[in-house]
Amino acid sequence: MTTDQHGRGFDELVRIMAVLRAPDGCPWDREQTHMSLRSHLVEEAYETVAAIESGDDAEIRDELGDILLQVVFHAQIAAEEGRFDVDDVADAIVTKLRRRHPHIFADATCDTAEDVMVAWDEIKRTEKPDKGLLEGIAPTLPGLTYAEKISRRAVSVGFEWETVDDVWAKVHEEIDELKATEAGTPEAEDELGDVLFSMVNVGRKMGIDPEQALRSTCAKFIRRFTDMERMAAEQGRDLAEMGMDDMEALWRRAKEGERA
Repeated sequence: MTTDQHGRGFDELVRIMAVLRAPDGCPWDREQTHMSLRSHLVEEAYETVAAIESGDDAEIRDELGDILLQVVFHAQIAAEEGRFDVDDVADAIVTKLRRRHPHIFADATCDTAEDVMVAWDEIKRTEKPDKGLLEGIAPTLPGLTYAEKISRRAVSVGFEWETVDDVWAKVHEEIDELKATEAGTPEAEDELGDVLFSMVNVGRKMGIDPEQALRSTCAKFIRRFTDMERMAAEQGRDLAEMGMDDMEALWRRAKEGERA
């Protein structure tokens, strides 16, 4: 068998995947299953997000290729089992896109992005009428994203606060209930979850992606803490041996430096 390139683009990727999965192909690739690959798919998705945030086109291109490989890999496994192939995967998403964009491919009208999302959710409900509104949301999503998706589904049928001030009132109510619990108890965990869920709704009302907001804050914290370590080292000191007042002073300097 030859592994020389015979083409380029998507068709060549599909061909190479079949070569790797062939009886005389790569031992590692031949051993993989849908289950064994699932963590790789999640990892590649996160690496693609990191590449997008970096703004590096070469990195984005490479990481998108890694995700595409995962799609073709899973389709090849299914094709070998006679279940479906990569063309079936493509046909399914083409059909779904046409069905969920009647304002483009039919005679429906959607003037705003919000109109599109409302219509999208309504169409999804008609596709699986026997399922509950909140079924089908992957519980493996990051917690904040999971909470936002649940909230948006509920809102699609009108289960919603009228204003963001109403949500803020709920946040303060949940904070008071959390304060009233004993630290480390199941009750405290439950109330903390209520606080976080309420804050997700504040973000939704304000048009803010809570997952991205928290990730940005984590990145900001890392930058400032790294600056603290650098400034402490320049003073010949170790953060672990400094008092809180001294560390707070370094934090303020790092914060001011970042703003400047």
